[in-house]
Amino acid sequence: MKQAGQDTWPRDIINISFGEMKMNYRKGFTLVELMVVILIVGILAAVAIPLMQGRIDKAKWSEANAAAGTIRTAVRAYAAETSISTASTACTGKTCDDSDVQAALGFSSTDLDGTYFEADCYTVTSVNSSGIAVITVSGDDSSKTGAPSGSYQLDASGNWTKQAASE
Repeated sequence: MKQAGQDTWPRDIINISFGEMKMNYRKGFTLVELMVVILIVGILAAVAIPLMQGRIDKAKWSEANAAAGTIRTAVRAYAAETSISTASTACTGKTCDDSDVQAALGFSSTDLDGTYFEADCYTVTSVNSSGIAVITVSGDDSSKTGAPSGSYQLDASGNWTKQAASE
């Protein structure tokens, strides 16, 4: 060992040996640890993807719900301007791509074209005695890419319900 006061004495103090005891530090993860992490991520993905797909379809149908509400409001205004029987006769059983329905309700041919639905997806199913329309929306009628399948109905009380598949 060198004398204190020479240039290298701090290094000698740091390099004190502890006999046979060696400390080996390894950096990184073992293969088993990595496989456990991959397994956990896979399980989370398998659970999350179906949940997110349901949210995506619900968001797509919200476009149709908003447009159906607009159509229902237009039918009610038309019934107030003319009469309920006139509104019922002009709109019931017709899709909103019909030029007579568009003229009666004040829509142009592209007003109901959205990201997933177009005018022919919306059908005025009925108009009740208060002038409130029941609107059925079918995603199967849409030629838009990514449109959801099935149909929903906005009934006279304002409920938005999925319709049973017709066979």
